[in-house]
Amino acid sequence: MPEGIRVERGWVALKLEGPFPFSMTGVLASFLQPLAEKKIPIFAVSTFDTDYVLVKHKDLERAKKALGATGHHE
Repeated sequence: MPEGIRVERGWVALKLEGPFPFSMTGVLASFLQPLAEKKIPIFAVSTFDTDYVLVKHKDLERAKKALGATGHHE
């Protein structure tokens, strides 16, 4: 990043494999709920055909464990 630009480093992006039809509800919520229960901060970005959830690198292993326990997998 150029000098003088404010940035917060250390985020890792997790991609939810899409595309998801617009009629499908709760996809992102089912991914975020286990993280919220473990108090893992996130930043979510949605695009036309998929979603990305960013977690801090220091929380990545806890996030993977929480997601795995609810049926989400890599």
